[in-house]
Amino acid sequence: MFQFDAEKAYRQGFQGIKNIHLIYFCVFLFLGLGIITLYSASYSFAQRFYLTGNYFVKRQLIFAAIGIVLFFTASFIKLDFLRKFSFFAALVTAVLCSLTLIPNVGVERYGATRWIEIGSFTYQPSELVKFVLPFYLAHLLDKKRENLDNFFSGILSPIIVTGVFFILIYIQNNFSTAVFIVFNAMIIFFLAGIRFRYFFAAIAMILPVSSLLVFTKTHRVWRLVSFLRPDWDPQGAGYQVNASRDAIISSGFLGKGIGEGTHKIASIPEVHSDFIFSAYVEETGFLGVLLFFILMVCFAYIGYKAAWKSEIVFNKLLAAGLTTMMVSQMLLNIAVVSGALPATGIPLPFFSAGGSSLITTMISAGLISNVVRNTNYAAKDIKNNFSNFSGGSNE
Repeated sequence: MFQFDAEKAYRQGFQGIKNIHLIYFCVFLFLGLGIITLYSASYSFAQRFYLTGNYFVKRQLIFAAIGIVLFFTASFIKLDFLRKFSFFAALVTAVLCSLTLIPNVGVERYGATRWIEIGSFTYQPSELVKFVLPFYLAHLLDKKRENLDNFFSGILSPIIVTGVFFILIYIQNNFSTAVFIVFNAMIIFFLAGIRFRYFFAAIAMILPVSSLLVFTKTHRVWRLVSFLRPDWDPQGAGYQVNASRDAIISSGFLGKGIGEGTHKIASIPEVHSDFIFSAYVEETGFLGVLLFFILMVCFAYIGYKAAWKSEIVFNKLLAAGLTTMMVSQMLLNIAVVSGALPATGIPLPFFSAGGSSLITTMISAGLISNVVRNTNYAAKDIKNNFSNFSGGSNE
């Protein structure tokens, strides 16, 4: 005889509400901290080169407004509906990545063609890959979950898709992002239950190939050497990381205060972009770092908890994949800024200037919150079910 445990279900319902509220809190506090930090970090640079200190923060606020709309859209839309367009989204993203290679459409900056420009609009398609690829892989691996033991009918097509995006991003001279998306794809493969022998084969192939690719560009070699020997070229290849580390060391326990940082003014090149975390630490100190990591751990806990509890394979893989993508990107950026890893071009989610990164981050966070919302009972539904079951037992 079926029994409905109303008390347990009711607790689960409110736990679901707490989780969704907590992830909203983390996302919007991250967003607020990011905008404040960007304003402080970019003001002097924007004043010198754009004649207005508000240049970057104004643009970021516009993208933040768009991102908030997309966040709530991704949070409330039915995932089953979105899945119908997963192949189309992957195809469009691949086309956009290809457009960066077309003259007068692709824009070259710092020796890389990572952007497309149509009129006054500029976008970095590789940022779109960071949530489209996990979404499409979750869809494919869910569809093929009964055939994952078979290489050709199970995992070959997801591997091809991942490989295509790796090549498209690599030929943009964006090696770090290409490796980053492959790493996150392998996490999704692992969570889907791919056999270990395939992982060993992939690692045996990826490691030597990646090592060789590092030496195909001079700037990658310089970054690697300056990481291994920080005193090798302190005013050249190692300057940015050394200046960033000096800013972090000078911060102290409480920091210098918002707007009071000095290294951001001239010492750290592009401090408003990939190295913005050093400006944040300099002004907020150890307490700011502690707050950042508390928010990151809370965000990761909710995302992985939703993935663990979800009974739908697609939702499980999507939440775990996107949570890993966002958290690993934060950790990678912080490791680079603090000198623990060689310099890469990975932005800090919610903080670094750039609409492409911010919009991708907000969509990814919205999809994670969607899984969180659909993993637990909603309190209203629990009440209705409780009433229905109570009424039925009295008749």
